[in-house]
Amino acid sequence: MTISGDHKLISTIESPDEDFEPMPEGDKQRRNLSYTTEALRLWFEQQPNVYVSGNLFIRYVEDRIEKRIAPDTFVVFGMSNEDRASYRVWEEGNKAPDFVLEVTSKGTVTKDREQNPLIYQALGVKEYFQYDPTGEYLKPNSLQGVRLEQGKYVAISTSMLPDNVLSLPSEVLGLDLHLYPDRGFRFYDRVSNQVLRSYAEAERSRFQSELERSFEQQARIEAESIAERQKLIAQQERLAKQQAEQGQKQAEQKAQRLAKKLRSMGIDPDRI
Repeated sequence: MTISGDHKLISTIESPDEDFEPMPEGDKQRRNLSYTTEALRLWFEQQPNVYVSGNLFIRYVEDRIEKRIAPDTFVVFGMSNEDRASYRVWEEGNKAPDFVLEVTSKGTVTKDREQNPLIYQALGVKEYFQYDPTGEYLKPNSLQGVRLEQGKYVAISTSMLPDNVLSLPSEVLGLDLHLYPDRGFRFYDRVSNQVLRSYAEAERSRFQSELERSFEQQARIEAESIAERQKLIAQQERLAKQQAEQGQKQAEQKAQRLAKKLRSMGIDPDRI
């Protein structure tokens, strides 16, 4: 995340909506920054009054450029999901984010643990979570959260699920935050029993589903073709049998007519 300090600026300078600070430290931070925002955007995309964003300035005092903070991921309920250059609290009915998640790194751990909670608490952010993908900076657990109760943050209790999965509930999101030993951080929905996916994961799942449907359709077509061929073969066999039976019957009838004619001539056909 990025937070600016207090400093004097000439009033005529336009307030920028970007901080131009370096990207997160390392692939783990980058992957988790992408996942946390993408997964929640996908999850809430059908709800037009849920705004999900990340690494975007929240400006909370009009005409005070230094009063801004850029969480890695945040969610605001009751606000339009349209794109914004920055989230300006005074233009949003003074509605602060309901949920904030910071992906901690070496360069942000002090701000994430000491400075940010004070700002989020003052803004009225209902839940604030921190995740350290490296496991080096947040102790004892690399996934932690607090919830606003009577104006102060209270630690959210963690639980250990089977297979050593660390779990924290988010009342705001209606989701759990899980930390898996093998796959790292994921949002989890207990109702549908599913892990929230990123755009890439959702696309892979869609492609896999389409591939499986294609294989199933091809197998069905092949099975239907085999069944049709078997049906035709069975029809041909029945026809051949009928023709053979008809031929035999005709031969027998011809022999009977011949024997009758011979007898009429005084000849015993059985003695020929």
